[in-house]
Amino acid sequence: MTTRPEEAPDVGKGIVGAVTSVVDRIGGRNVVVCRALGSMRRGAITHADGVRLGEAADQARHLAIPFVFFVASSGADVHDGVAALHGWGRAAAAISRCSGQVPVIAAATGPVVSGPALLLGLSDLVVMSAEAVAYVSGPQMVAEFTGIQIGLRELGGTATHSRSSGLCTVESDDVDGAVAELLEYLPSNTDELPPVATVSDSVLRPTPELRTVIPDRKAASYDVRDVIRSVGDDGELRELWPRWAGQIVTAFARLGGMPVGVVANQPRILAGTLDIAASQKAARFVRLCDAFNLPIVSLVDTPGFLPGKDLEWRGMIRHGAELAFAYAQATVPRICLILRKAFGGAYIVMDSRGVGNDLCLAWPEAEVAVMGASGAVQILHRRLDPSERTESESAYEEAYLNPWPAAERGLVDEVIDPADTRLALCAALRQLCTKRELVVGRKHDAGPQ
Repeated sequence: MTTRPEEAPDVGKGIVGAVTSVVDRIGGRNVVVCRALGSMRRGAITHADGVRLGEAADQARHLAIPFVFFVASSGADVHDGVAALHGWGRAAAAISRCSGQVPVIAAATGPVVSGPALLLGLSDLVVMSAEAVAYVSGPQMVAEFTGIQIGLRELGGTATHSRSSGLCTVESDDVDGAVAELLEYLPSNTDELPPVATVSDSVLRPTPELRTVIPDRKAASYDVRDVIRSVGDDGELRELWPRWAGQIVTAFARLGGMPVGVVANQPRILAGTLDIAASQKAARFVRLCDAFNLPIVSLVDTPGFLPGKDLEWRGMIRHGAELAFAYAQATVPRICLILRKAFGGAYIVMDSRGVGNDLCLAWPEAEVAVMGASGAVQILHRRLDPSERTESESAYEEAYLNPWPAAERGLVDEVIDPADTRLALCAALRQLCTKRELVVGRKHDAGPQ
């Protein structure tokens, strides 16, 4: 359907309230745009507003185009009483029905309070401006129940949701531009492929700089985003949730013009170890890519899961399993590239061959093993004196800390020269672009949450 803005039909025309909705164009794409702005009673959501939001979301699903809503709201309108809550519930149900069908992008441009804040959590991606504040229970309620005094921005400002809660996908004062950029990587609906861009960057371009990107000292760090920029078209990437769980990078990029989702361990932060937030972030991104047909490229350099009593008590097992579950369920093309360390359970959940990737590549210096040399020798030869232990560690490293044992067992398909990384990834994507999997019908999965 092609609709020019000047001919855009209103959704719920004639309903008076804080919410407006129209079929419009953002970044050259047809989308249903809903705006819940603070022009009437600070954007309080009436029953009619909830109905309009729900109808707009349903229209986006029926037209098979993205649903984008801009929101600044003080919550449910008390003048409408429980009817306002009913309207909000209808909107929440309609947005939930869009999940996995059409992209849902929310843009918070001011305070988003109480029930409407939960609509942000129902969205696939959330853009927040510097003025945005989002919370379910405000500072006064927090003080009454906990005795803790806290300010608005500390409780629910953009910086808080970018670093701590993971709600904010992108921080930007140009929310319209940020939304348009995100839409460039996504199809209009789950039955379409992502839009392929015309790029001048050759798929045959070598990447000799990657031969030196990893330091000689094994414990030294590097920025994995340099690897993504090197292999991606024109050195570009759109990182999502950049300030949340920084030990893992999730980003949109392009290879040969084709949008892909990149999941990469970040050695600069916590040595690239996985914790609860990192597992949640990566799993959420994998599900998003799978829902909208973006191939997934996983760049692995992790020594394992982050140890900690509090992590275990808070559900490290469940959330680590959540990442493995997301990868195992994904039906899009999946390529795994082991850059350096790939140890233990973290190696498994980072889209290993056992979880079902389509292709596993490794660089020559990659270390694929149950654990590092020090831990292995401590378990196998704990009674050795220091000199004997050093000798055993060297022997372990030579025998096991390389990609060849895994390649011999078919767990690594090919060991490649880092200079050929872009070529290898682009060639693999061309081969896998016709991949299709028959998904067995069922009501829904009941995976770890």
